[in-house]
Amino acid sequence: MNKAIIGRKVGMTQIFAEDGKMIPVTVVEAGPCPVVQVKTVANDGYAALKLGFIEVNERALTKPELGQFKKAGVKPHKVLKEIRVDNAGSYNVGDVLKADVFTAGDKVDVSGVTKGHGFTGVIKKWNQHRLKMTHGTGPVHREPGSMGPISSPSRVFKNKHLAGQYGVDNVTIQNLEVVRVDLERNAILIKGAIPGPKGSIVTIADSVKSK
Repeated sequence: MNKAIIGRKVGMTQIFAEDGKMIPVTVVEAGPCPVVQVKTVANDGYAALKLGFIEVNERALTKPELGQFKKAGVKPHKVLKEIRVDNAGSYNVGDVLKADVFTAGDKVDVSGVTKGHGFTGVIKKWNQHRLKMTHGTGPVHREPGSMGPISSPSRVFKNKHLAGQYGVDNVTIQNLEVVRVDLERNAILIKGAIPGPKGSIVTIADSVKSK
């Protein structure tokens, strides 16, 4: 992976290609992301960049967080993420990554945290069917059903689909296409949907499948 940037999901819209075809896209505010630290194989055992995103007041950060920015000579930022890139040695502390690191036609992987739905039942979480409404079933019709034999194994198997927390998972959507890059607005338009609600932080990187 040679290119990556941190962004904020703005929302979805649609644009039209030259042939009149409608393309659904997700708008991502990408960068500017200053380089706060450069990690190399020689010094750290692996190559990576530590990037900042969204400027904030110093009072919004803890002293350890603020110390990293002061050491790099970079203004404080709300988001601080480390992203592994093969060519980290070609960057310097203080360099700024902008939306133009990607161009139209690039294939990318987008990582983010999915929407949270709270504690949900098996029908919403696992797409199960409800039980029959007649013939002695009930009084609950949205329960998960049988837990398994009583005599053997006398327990519920691991990973059985039950009610619980739904959403707030780290998800990566692979091999998406960059449709347009607007450097003036720091915007990248990506074909299709990406994880997370509006305003959530995402990471855009080279697609591992396109190599």
